Amino acid sequence: MTALIVALVAGAVVGLALGGLGGGGSVLAVPALIYPLGFTPAAATTAGLLIVIATSLTGLVAHAREGGVRWRTGGLFAAAGIVPAAVAGALSVRVPAGALTAGFAVLAAVAAVRMLRPRTGPGQRAGTDAGGAPAGRVARTGAGLGAVTGFLGVGGGFLVVPALVTVVALPMTAAVGTSLLVITVNSVAALVTRLATPTTLDWAVIAPFTATAVLGAWDGRRLAAKVSTAALQRIFGAALQAVAVFMLIDAVA
Repeated sequence: MTALIVALVAGAVVGLALGGLGGGGSVLAVPALIYPLGFTPAAATTAGLLIVIATSLTGLVAHAREGGVRWRTGGLFAAAGIVPAAVAGALSVRVPAGALTAGFAVLAAVAAVRMLRPRTGPGQRAGTDAGGAPAGRVARTGAGLGAVTGFLGVGGGFLVVPALVTVVALPMTAAVGTSLLVITVNSVAALVTRLATPTTLDWAVIAPFTATAVLGAWDGRRLAAKVSTAALQRIFGAALQAVAVFMLIDAVA
């Protein structure tokens, strides 16, 4: 019963993060699966991808209905990350659990800094699109983030959103919706290679976790319309800082 409650609550938080900010779902899902729910790092990252795929698709539909997805830019960004995500996903199963945990902690810390640091620049101007960003730069950035997705089993939205804002020069609202397209494609590519390696997954935990995450994604989209993006980023960034510190201590202990 305790595991079910934890899964339901954690799923709701993951869904709110993905729906409201366009990222951060797996960086919260994986620690929740590892610590209170007892998954191994390998099983947690695989389960995290399954949860994030279902949740991202839900959020993507909601944002697309409101015209908040830049399909051409997101498609190029995502396509460039497919092969790196698949290759990195295959390599990750050979990495010791402690190293994966430490790598995840560092990534969470980077994400926290990005979320807490105020964003300024061309991407904040309403109506700006990706026309000024060279396709090569978009593809290189997408490939790098695809590799991160595959190796650490994260959707990468907490890095995709800043990249779409600063590198591709999308406005924040469009970056959030477009990131969900990128997250979905990269996560599917990473998951395909991971499923080739036998991994025991506890579906009694994953199913309710995913269900509340999907519901949370709809609520997160509505919350984002009522609360300022800056406020959401500060809350999420503070949570990520705590997760990063806890996981890094656990990895080196």
